Amino acid sequence: MRQRLLWKLLIGHIVPIFAIFSLVVWQAVDQQSAEYYGELVERFHVAPVDAHARFLEAIHHHMFWGVFVALIFSLLFTYLLTSWVLRPLLQITAITKKVADGNYSERVNVLSRYEGGQLADAFNHMADNLEMVERLRKNMVADISHELRTPLTNLRGYLEGLSDSVIEPTRETFQMLEQEVLRLVNLVEDLQQLARADAAKAFLDCQDLSLHELLRQIMELYRPNFHEKELEVQWQLDLDSELVTADRDKLLQAIRNLVDNAWKYTPQRGTVTISTQRTADGVKTIFSNSGTVVAEKDIPFLFERFFRTDRSRSRDVGGAGIGLSIVKELIEAHGGTVGAESGENGTRVWFVLPG
Repeated sequence: MRQRLLWKLLIGHIVPIFAIFSLVVWQAVDQQSAEYYGELVERFHVAPVDAHARFLEAIHHHMFWGVFVALIFSLLFTYLLTSWVLRPLLQITAITKKVADGNYSERVNVLSRYEGGQLADAFNHMADNLEMVERLRKNMVADISHELRTPLTNLRGYLEGLSDSVIEPTRETFQMLEQEVLRLVNLVEDLQQLARADAAKAFLDCQDLSLHELLRQIMELYRPNFHEKELEVQWQLDLDSELVTADRDKLLQAIRNLVDNAWKYTPQRGTVTISTQRTADGVKTIFSNSGTVVAEKDIPFLFERFFRTDRSRSRDVGGAGIGLSIVKELIEAHGGTVGAESGENGTRVWFVLPG
């Protein structure tokens, strides 16, 4: 492919240009020499036929070799230049085949900052994203399998025990089985919410809402949970950030997931701060909690599906890792953005709604 494309570029550009240039110069020399010698004949009454012929022969000889040498140098220079330009394309072609086969580790060497280098940078960025998506996909499959396997294994074991009369059919046994079934139901509901969040953009019913009212409404629902852990809630609401344009139900779902996240990961007797402010990009809502610190390497993945900083954590402790993914999908459906940061003072998670 490389040689075919390279020679097509060379022949298609250099040879026609030199051919046309040579013909034009050749014709111009012949015409000018004929006019010059015709003027000699009229002015001096001579017939320099032999001199004219020798002159044309010499000119043609030097023109031929001059054009030939110039063509060789042009082809060589263009060959080197074109090879340099095509190198990223050839690498991308080879690496694309590897990516198609499932190998996402190869990258293109960036040799310039111009179009070829920019294309290589874009390809490497795409490969990085594909590698990350593939890794998250495998993790998601493993996480879903883990989330399903534990309650199903428990259900199977107890049902076999009940069937073989090894386990007494007591009230406590049936309550335990009910809890396992509820775990499965909650996981399926989380997946359904995530699927609906993916399609949220097509079904938005946006209206003017009071963001502060929605925040207080969800916090009122979680009051018993916060009270149980003796968590202190601090409010820092900017009056200029109260009104937003959004889908009420979907915004409530996003806020609820963030409040639930803050409640779960704030240690006993910790502090949760809810603040809003108007920025150049829109209205920013921030949920800050004390105590819990997320590693810097994990921050970019907090909003990915089924991602959990502690992969050994059970669903009972921290959930399946879908909540923040749902927040991301719902906020981005409104044209907004999400983000997070973590430090010694705790973790901050926020979303920004345009407006």
